[in-house]
Amino acid sequence: MIRKTLLIPFFAILFYAIGCKEATHEKTTPEVNETVSYEQERAAILNTLNNETKAAFQRDYESWKGYWVHDPDISKTYIDFGEHSFSESVGWDEISGFVKTFIEEHPEPEPVPELVNDINVRLYDNGAWVTYEQQDSLRGLKRETRLMEKINGQWKIAGMHTTIYGFEE
Repeated sequence: MIRKTLLIPFFAILFYAIGCKEATHEKTTPEVNETVSYEQERAAILNTLNNETKAAFQRDYESWKGYWVHDPDISKTYIDFGEHSFSESVGWDEISGFVKTFIEEHPEPEPVPELVNDINVRLYDNGAWVTYEQQDSLRGLKRETRLMEKINGQWKIAGMHTTIYGFEE
C-alpha cells in the first residue's frame, strides 16, 4: 500500500514534467513560414482581393471565379442593413451559381469601389484571416472578412462575409 501511495505522486510529477516540456516546445514552433515575408504575403493577398472586386463589379465572371477556392466547404454571406437583406451561399457550386445568375440578371458593370490598401492580415501557414473596410459608391460602408488559402502559390478566397452598413445620415 505504501508503494502505491509513493508511485502515484511520482508518475503524476513525471507526466506533468513531460507535458510541460512539450508545451514549451509547441510555443517555439513558428506558425508562419519564416522564409516568406509578411509584407510580400500581405501584398499578394491585397492583389487577389482587389482583382476579385474589380472582376465582380465589371461583371467578368470568368476572371472572378479564378480568385476563389472551388471547394464544397467554402462560404459567402452578405448582410445588408440598408436593404434589410441577408444571403448565404455554401460550397463552390452554390456561390458560383449565385454570382453567375447575378451577373446575367445585372450585366451592366458598376463603378468599382475605391480599391483597398488598409487591410488587417493574420497569416497561418497557407491560410490567412483578413479584415478591412471599404466605401462603395452605391452601397456605402462595407466591412469585409475574408478567409484566404494559398493554393499552388496563389492566394484564393475560401470564405467571405460582407456587412453593408450603408451611408451615414
